[in-house]
Amino acid sequence: MTGSLWRLLSRTIANPSGRIGLLILALLTAFVLVGPWLLPDPNAMPDLMAGARAPGAGHPFGTDQLNRDILSRVVSGGRISLTISALAVALAILLGALVGGVAGLYGGWVDGALMRIVDGALAIPRLFLLLLLVAVWEQMPLGALILVLGATGWFGTSRIVRGEVLRLREAEFVAAARSLGAGPGRIIFRHLLPNVAGPLLVAATLGVGNVILLEAGLSFLGVGVRPPTPSWGGMILDARPLLTTAPWASIFPGLAIVVTVLAVNLIGDALRGALDPRSA
Repeated sequence: MTGSLWRLLSRTIANPSGRIGLLILALLTAFVLVGPWLLPDPNAMPDLMAGARAPGAGHPFGTDQLNRDILSRVVSGGRISLTISALAVALAILLGALVGGVAGLYGGWVDGALMRIVDGALAIPRLFLLLLLVAVWEQMPLGALILVLGATGWFGTSRIVRGEVLRLREAEFVAAARSLGAGPGRIIFRHLLPNVAGPLLVAATLGVGNVILLEAGLSFLGVGVRPPTPSWGGMILDARPLLTTAPWASIFPGLAIVVTVLAVNLIGDALRGALDPRSA
């Protein structure tokens, strides 16, 4: 498994899109991890009467209407957005792999029941389901938001894993494991899921971009990350009255969303190309 993942990573890096995406994502991650130690407090309001200031030497991204440094808030918001997306996607991948593995291995009525649940969930728009859940739980904490995003994002992944498991469950190495007395759990986690790691990586990278956009949209609607905690969508919402007088207050968090989603999509496309047997 380690060798195959290394070959997949090497082929991804060999792709120009993959190199660019990995470089951008690495720089963004390093910036949001180190930046808060070097930048002012994102919630500090040193001079309320000054209002929004244009980008300059003291504030490269300018300040918002409360005189808060936008660069600090973009960096802190990036830490929040990337953490939410990484944890939510990890949960979604885990649930999708488990459900898809069980459905593909057992087949029959188990497969039919699980896939009908997945079909029903896929028929409901995810954003509508998220808005419904968040509206019911008005003061949703950050941990609960991560759980909700993860618990509503595994349906497509389960179908991918199910298809791969259906293809692999009659393979010789699975038959050998059965003959040696391996149980269903060992077969799924030890023999089947490691062989679908490639498609899961592609689903994870594309899912990260999707979750970042969903979190930004929820925060923009005022039902995501709660102020004063900065988030990219919340910053755009706060800057809505300043679109004509201080456009930089919304431009920079918007650019952060665009660049991050572009980077993970480039990585996902490169991984998908690396898994394509025609490109071997």
